[in-house]
Amino acid sequence: MKKIIIGAATAAVVAAGTFGAVSANASAPQAAPAAPAAAVAKKADAVDDNLRQTTHLTIEAATEAAQAALKAAEKENQRVSVAVVDRNGTTLVTLRGDGAGPQSYESAERKAFTAVSWNAPTSVLVGRLAQAPNLKDIPGTLFLGGGVPVTASGAPIAGIGVAGAPSGDLDEKFAQAGVEALNS
Repeated sequence: MKKIIIGAATAAVVAAGTFGAVSANASAPQAAPAAPAAAVAKKADAVDDNLRQTTHLTIEAATEAAQAALKAAEKENQRVSVAVVDRNGTTLVTLRGDGAGPQSYESAERKAFTAVSWNAPTSVLVGRLAQAPNLKDIPGTLFLGGGVPVTASGAPIAGIGVAGAPSGDLDEKFAQAGVEALNS
């Protein structure tokens, strides 16, 4: 009988404690003092001044551009690699076409990086080497025709590089086909 009474008393204490905890937590929290609307708006404007929106290619768009460049090369029986990099030079997509040379993979990435870095086709940048030959020493760059920038509102958002055709002019033509696929 003692066990039953002790058990009942314990259950009553636990129940009372639970009820107290529930009722203590059930009360509404005190409302924080409201900030004036002008102060909230000013703070929001300050935050907006510290933020920038940027435009980026989706993986789907980068893949579409790379496939269009590769298809353009295949139509002319050229064996190339294609790379698409983002504004920061990070590779988004690389496709190595059937029979493309082993050097073409890295060359395509470096051409894409160079094009987006200077927001200019790499064929144009080759001409700048005469005035500034040290440009070629910048890590990750390759000053050969075959890289083109992708722009939005005049700003570079990506680069497409193609490597492996017998000339930089052909590589650049195929890279341009990738840009055109994005614009259609």
